Amino acid sequence: MQKSDFYYELPSCLIAQSPAPARDGSRMLVYNRKTDEMQHKHFSNLADYLVSGDVLVINKTRVIPARIFGYRAKNEPPQAGARVEFLLHKRKSDFEWETLARPAKRVKTGDVFYFSDDLSAEVTYCGEEGLRGLKFSFSGVFEEILATVGQMPLPHYIKQMPADISRYQTVYAQKDGSAAAPTAGLHFTQERIQLLKQKGVQFAEIVLHVGLGTFRPVKADNILHHKMHAEYYEVSAEAAELINAAKKEGRRVIAVGTTSVRTLESLADANGFIAPSTGETDIFIYPPYSFRVVDGLITNFHLPESTLIMLVSAFIGREKTLQIYQNAVENAYRFFSFGDACLFL
Repeated sequence: MQKSDFYYELPSCLIAQSPAPARDGSRMLVYNRKTDEMQHKHFSNLADYLVSGDVLVINKTRVIPARIFGYRAKNEPPQAGARVEFLLHKRKSDFEWETLARPAKRVKTGDVFYFSDDLSAEVTYCGEEGLRGLKFSFSGVFEEILATVGQMPLPHYIKQMPADISRYQTVYAQKDGSAAAPTAGLHFTQERIQLLKQKGVQFAEIVLHVGLGTFRPVKADNILHHKMHAEYYEVSAEAAELINAAKKEGRRVIAVGTTSVRTLESLADANGFIAPSTGETDIFIYPPYSFRVVDGLITNFHLPESTLIMLVSAFIGREKTLQIYQNAVENAYRFFSFGDACLFL
């Protein structure tokens, strides 16, 4: 398959630049694979499509202020253009991170960069496509320092930081480590979650720290040549038990976001059961693919030619995906991270 097989035209005016006034106030396009029926609803209608016993799998990762800017000189006025941006995307140890540098050509092994009086780092290796290893030196608590020097790593297509940056976190975010938000979860409120629980819907909490594997663009024309970067995940015994019980009893497992899909499908055995586990996954899901765990998917609208739209295409079919996206464009849905939702069943 070619990357161009997953292209669609999107007017720039439909790229959401800010969240909806209310988290659960977004629109929601609903598509039923069995009936081939498409409906235009709102996220507040979600409960109408769920039944008691359904299991929603949510990713409780938390976005960190992962964008930091370094200079070669300490306590000196930086020269124009001397600043280098680093995006922290995978923690390797207490002191070491894999990062994405820009401009990468200015960053060589052995270089030292200063981010504040309390934080500096040495470049330990240079990888492909801007990947750079950093070993940090700091005085104090790294997370506290990062909170003062780092910026929230909003996607490039969002031109201005939202007034309330907490809107780029899910209400259930707990575990620090992501370089981007699992955006399907941004639509949930605590009140909406409680209403669903009262209906009998169960919630299984997992972790996948969003990194390059999720948001790195596909550059190869042949998608089979695309290399996914590994991302860290955690699935607890409690989450595995909820999911396995649902599969055993014929109840639906509905993933909230593509990150949840990738985690579950990485761990599934031939019967769709999973075992508690921590590790890394570089799974790349594209058509054709037989899903073993996931029966439904809540997600946003994704970029053309991205691995995410390829995953959606594997779930509902490539032609149907492009048809639905064209319908969403015609109906002026809001796209990408702060945009509207889809429910695929």
